[in-house]
Amino acid sequence: MIRLLMVVTGVDHLTLIDGTIRKTGFWAEELVVPHELFKTAGFIVEIATPGGVPAPLDQESLTPEKNSGGSKVIKHFKEYLDSLEDLKHPLVLERLSQAQVDSYDAIFLPGGHGPLQDLAHSPELGEILSRMQEDHKLIAAVCHGSAGLLPATHADGTWTFQGYRLTGFTNQEEHEVGLAAKMPFLLETRLRDQGADFQSGKSWMPYIITDRNLVTGQNPTSSFGVAEATIAWLSAQVSSSFQDA
Repeated sequence: MIRLLMVVTGVDHLTLIDGTIRKTGFWAEELVVPHELFKTAGFIVEIATPGGVPAPLDQESLTPEKNSGGSKVIKHFKEYLDSLEDLKHPLVLERLSQAQVDSYDAIFLPGGHGPLQDLAHSPELGEILSRMQEDHKLIAAVCHGSAGLLPATHADGTWTFQGYRLTGFTNQEEHEVGLAAKMPFLLETRLRDQGADFQSGKSWMPYIITDRNLVTGQNPTSSFGVAEATIAWLSAQVSSSFQDA
């Protein structure tokens, strides 16, 4: 059975460059939609956060303005999140053993602005991603979850995902939500500076890239597509393993 580790932000705020605090956390759609699809596909999904703290929800992600599906979708998101005990008692990211990491077939990083505050600076997450990359495990991220890729480096100091085609929340989208000038860093710019072949589609429209064992999505509407691509990649790997046997 396929085992997937979902690493979620553990912070409920983002410190802006003027020193003000913006409430944030993980984005509901980016966690619920993939998690539900993974479970439907029969995956074992385990959640970890830095420090093992309860994963904080960005309440803005449950507002009508941010959910085109309306009250029915919002109600489903709330009920699904309430049912996830892992969110209340997640694994401690920093305490995952090498054996635990090796037991996973894939890792998934949902977004929200929270990852810019913690996952982007987590050496432990960077080590896990680099190890999984070396073992050709599937690595997936959506929206600001791609910030979690930043601390992953090889032993020689080079960025693990240098030259990979990938995407994430764009500078344009950050401008459109009115935060670009206040952000501690712009995700698209930072990924490009690290050596990513950053690509993007239209703002707020689904855009998914698969490059080798890396699957990334641009924004919340890409959550479904990233999950589908993740499931397809892992299913193909399982099928290939059976054929080789």
